[in-house]
Amino acid sequence: MNKSSRKVFNLTLTAVLSAVAFVLMFVEVPLPFMPAFIKFDISDLPALFGAFALGPLNGVLIELIKNILHILLKGTASAAVGELSNFILGSSFALATGFIYRRKKTLSGAIIAGAAGAAVMGMVCLPINYFVVYPAYVKLYGLPLPAIIGMYEEIFAPIAEMPTSNSLFNCLLVFNVPFTFAKGVIDALLATAVYKPLEKYVNGGGR
Repeated sequence: MNKSSRKVFNLTLTAVLSAVAFVLMFVEVPLPFMPAFIKFDISDLPALFGAFALGPLNGVLIELIKNILHILLKGTASAAVGELSNFILGSSFALATGFIYRRKKTLSGAIIAGAAGAAVMGMVCLPINYFVVYPAYVKLYGLPLPAIIGMYEEIFAPIAEMPTSNSLFNCLLVFNVPFTFAKGVIDALLATAVYKPLEKYVNGGGR
């Protein structure tokens, strides 16, 4: 495949993966051990596939496109808090995974990269949610912080006081960080299972 054909193939694959990611954003599963506004989805899966196949920046581009499409469909660009969070977390995941995988393009390398990317996303979710996302929910949606904390307390009553005296920090540390990491691990395993058998065809441009 020549350089021009490869470029077209990469753009086409990025577009297709972005469309798949956008559709997957609507396939959400509520979990009994998380507040109702937090749901499980696998919309980061296509971005990881893109990061494996095309590089980490393509993974970020897929995350960007899917969230822009979601905002345009919802028509809530002025208060796109969920999309902002999804983009930041998904991009950190795709960047870390893609950069690490480039150094060792093997099955074990993909698994290690995915686990590391999931860990990075889990760590990023704490400051992003604490300083940006949850304050934005309070300001833009008029949802009082005590009401948000109350949703966590319904699942685990002592969360407001354990393990620190900062209720929001506790909720994010005990619930969101492990959930985000586990979600990333699942996405990474699925992406690896899908991508590795197809790797030679993707790298060959479908040949």
